[in-house]
Amino acid sequence: MTGRIAFQGEPGAYSHEACRKARADMEAVPCATFEDVIDTVKRGDADLAMLPVENSTYGRVADIHHLLPESGLHIIDEAFVRVHINLLAVPGTKLEEVESAMSHTVLLGQCRGFLRKHDIRPVTGADTAGSARAVAQMGDPKMAALASELAGEIYGLDLLARHIEDRAHNTTRFLVMSRAPDLTRRGTSGMMTSFVFRVRNIPAALYKAMGGFATNGVNMTKLESYMVDGSFSATQFYADIEGHPDDDNVRLAMEELEYFSSSITVLGVYPADPGRN
Repeated sequence: MTGRIAFQGEPGAYSHEACRKARADMEAVPCATFEDVIDTVKRGDADLAMLPVENSTYGRVADIHHLLPESGLHIIDEAFVRVHINLLAVPGTKLEEVESAMSHTVLLGQCRGFLRKHDIRPVTGADTAGSARAVAQMGDPKMAALASELAGEIYGLDLLARHIEDRAHNTTRFLVMSRAPDLTRRGTSGMMTSFVFRVRNIPAALYKAMGGFATNGVNMTKLESYMVDGSFSATQFYADIEGHPDDDNVRLAMEELEYFSSSITVLGVYPADPGRN
């Protein structure tokens, strides 16, 4: 192992799977909450954090955009992970024996077709990996879990059905974060830059601030707004753009953004995951 990477959830969670995909040589450290993940890295008990930010089916992960700017950490990489859902049960179980399946409510909603076809009743669990662990502890062949194959390996469950999700494109995007930024150019799919900003209180400020990206040919892949401190008048924007801050077109676009903004915080500069394409 070369260091430790913290994630939110139980061993076998999809965030754990993301750690395996993006940093297979590191020890994965489970944490109870996203805040705990961040604090674990800030204390030095882990070198990196693995945080989910958005899902192709369900949109952005709640609270993450509020946590990132205040985390004190820097984005150094991203990872796109296909969410493959599997039916897991205690060893020796046959599919026709299963009457109920436990998982997080989001995963249950993604497998409605399979569950209806096999007359399996959905049961809401706290999370995916925790449901797999609970099924292993119960030892009842009538109760299965919907989770990752990694969870099945960890908790000693049989794989009864693989990739049973209704939508074949379901993917979660994760950010890898560290205590120190990395501004070097790396990877083979181009660079990404993420930042948050607040526009000045003038008419059409956002429209004018965005103009620099259009005129300089900078592709903005994400722009989201959210309230700050519960105020209806204080709005912060989160943005992802293609390119490196040292690229001429990015530099010019950011200079124009700065002119129309009251604050800008760069969250990270990192290689684009090939999964973007």
